Amino acid sequence: MTDLDAREWLLTNGLGGFASGTVSDVHTRTYHGWLFAATNPPSGRKLLLSHLEASLEIPGKVIALGTNLWGSNEIEPTGYKFLHHFDINPVPKWVWSGDNWQLSRKLVMPNGNWERQGSSTSAYFDCAQYKSLSDQEQGAGGEDFSQSPITQRILIQYQYEGKDSGILRLRLLIGDRDFHHQQIGSEKIQFSQLLSQQLICLQMKNAGQFGTPWHLRWTQGDYQADEVWYWNYSLPAETKRGLGDRQDLYSPGYLIVNLQPGDTVTLEAKVGLPDSQQPILSPDSFAEAVDAEQERLAQIFAWREEAGEQGAGRRGAEEQRSRGAEEQGRRGAGAQGNNYQLPITNHQSPIWQQLLKASDQFIVYRASIAGPTVIAGYHWFNDWGRDTLIALPGLTLVTQRFDLAKGLLKTFGRYCRHGLIPNAFPDVDSEPFYNSIDAALWWIESLGLYLEATQDWQFLLEQFPVVQQIHKAFIGGTRYNIQMDAIDELICWDAQGVALTWMDAVVEGLPVTPRRGKAVEINALWYSALCWLSQWAERLSHIDIDHSIRLSHQGQRYAQQAEQVKASLQKFWNPQLGYLYDIIDLDDRRNSQVRPNAVLALSLHHCAFSPQQAQQVLDLATSRLLTPYGLRSLDPNDPEYVGIYEGNSQKRDRAYHQGTVWTWLIGAYIRAWERFYPEKTLPFDWEPLLEHFLSGGCLGSISEIFDGDAPHISRGAIAQAWSVAEVIRHFR
Repeated sequence: MTDLDAREWLLTNGLGGFASGTVSDVHTRTYHGWLFAATNPPSGRKLLLSHLEASLEIPGKVIALGTNLWGSNEIEPTGYKFLHHFDINPVPKWVWSGDNWQLSRKLVMPNGNWERQGSSTSAYFDCAQYKSLSDQEQGAGGEDFSQSPITQRILIQYQYEGKDSGILRLRLLIGDRDFHHQQIGSEKIQFSQLLSQQLICLQMKNAGQFGTPWHLRWTQGDYQADEVWYWNYSLPAETKRGLGDRQDLYSPGYLIVNLQPGDTVTLEAKVGLPDSQQPILSPDSFAEAVDAEQERLAQIFAWREEAGEQGAGRRGAEEQRSRGAEEQGRRGAGAQGNNYQLPITNHQSPIWQQLLKASDQFIVYRASIAGPTVIAGYHWFNDWGRDTLIALPGLTLVTQRFDLAKGLLKTFGRYCRHGLIPNAFPDVDSEPFYNSIDAALWWIESLGLYLEATQDWQFLLEQFPVVQQIHKAFIGGTRYNIQMDAIDELICWDAQGVALTWMDAVVEGLPVTPRRGKAVEINALWYSALCWLSQWAERLSHIDIDHSIRLSHQGQRYAQQAEQVKASLQKFWNPQLGYLYDIIDLDDRRNSQVRPNAVLALSLHHCAFSPQQAQQVLDLATSRLLTPYGLRSLDPNDPEYVGIYEGNSQKRDRAYHQGTVWTWLIGAYIRAWERFYPEKTLPFDWEPLLEHFLSGGCLGSISEIFDGDAPHISRGAIAQAWSVAEVIRHFR
């Protein structure tokens, strides 16, 4: 597939559902398809509609416009050869053309409007056949999407231009599978289809179990049932990852549309049963959905023009000049042949607005907590506590989504147990997962940044008991033997078979980067937390008059403890290397590996290290760790360094924090540099990272990681929340 443009695109719906594929329109991943619905938002994601296979008949010829890879690595058909243009803004648009004809296709995935759950927006469709389908589905223990107040759908629109009339054939390729796993066809898997006027209801039945009902409707055309399996699609991106790389798709039939030059046909695929109250699908429905999405973003980021031109947002108490670029989006280019890439047009949005749009893709509704959360990354991640809290300043404070920030902090605070903040929420009504030592400390750090930005001291008054619970637990001890060392008042932990810091890869029950003991960034967070506590107790002593004296005394004790921790943090200083030890082991041995955790320790709102020490750390990090896409997770000179992130899951996990570049760390580097080298030019060129954002791996988003070795190929999740958030936080 050397001449296929495998760059990716992504649409999301605010519920965990998404659509994704490639520029060349070939599906290369298990996670490529047009309607992945979150059956238990943001989880339970299932592929329902893979795609529509299009062919166009004009006088004298039939042009197959699809592009598929098969198990033999054969490409058939080769519709990409007719693909001459692709736009990403405001929605993905493909243009196929030839002599005297042109066909375009656009996709839009409306937001699920989960913020307006007070009233139901759907009801049973008043038709006996659909009621019977619903009864059948519920009788099998399925979920009743017909009564759901949230919507998950995608709209597709084709437009034809040409000298003569044409006939467009659209074959449905569908499934009903977990988004992590391929669908393998068998006699046990059946799909029911119930046809009405310009509408069809679809539902899978597998060994007596019923799947998710959904329906497809269209503005014009005649549907023809023609049930057939398509076997052995190849997914080369999964082959590279050492995962299952074959899938089968089912086709219940196809749609035939007669088109005159200038005609359009609009389709909508929607989860659940049809709704008698839903608006009629018309040729204008697509444009209306695009306009509604643009208006939704405009309302969220109503200040964006001012922010882009003049600077807005805060980092702690400091004013941050987040300046949107005036230049238009750069275009990826190339010619047909090897490394073929279509021109990508980003002409409708400056970079700053595209970053804001990218940030919104990660904000989703979680049903189990009935509130907002943050998807860590697409395609395969769920929401993670640590990731959410690190991303919070960029996603919510710089963008001035203060209510969202407050909601996220309040939710995580509500679930604080044993002084720990959840690192993940379950998909059912049970306790969250508390497998992180630093999520609680990041919660305090993010709370501090929120309060500095908003001066919302009433919220501090509400959350201060949670702050005190965390402090008490870390001093007295909590899960995983997390506790404060009574001698130096630093935080340590000791538990086998787990990885509690952000370097959390575990292979065959063993952490790849075992960091038991006293980790440098954990104790830097601990120091910053104590400084916050001292400030907050003193402030609250003037607000809560009934407890004024007690709070004032507490503030003094927190300040004294912070000074002790500041002094003890000097144990991490390695004068021979001019860097910070990464770990002080349980037996007091020092780990001198050069990792970016030292830079994290310099980047927090309160820093315990001197300018001279910080400058030495930054100098070494610049020479050993800095790349055009972020910081390496380990010095390339280290014998444990792994420069390429590839292979099966074990190989990839062993490389994850052993040299792989993490984009989110560039934020910590910039904050530390601007603090300790205020007069020196930042030694980081934004252009490669912004080029990646505009026309790289996933158009309009930023990858999770990159290879440590040049040319630093993007890897991992194609769109990562904290990567985007940290760029927003510091983009000029």
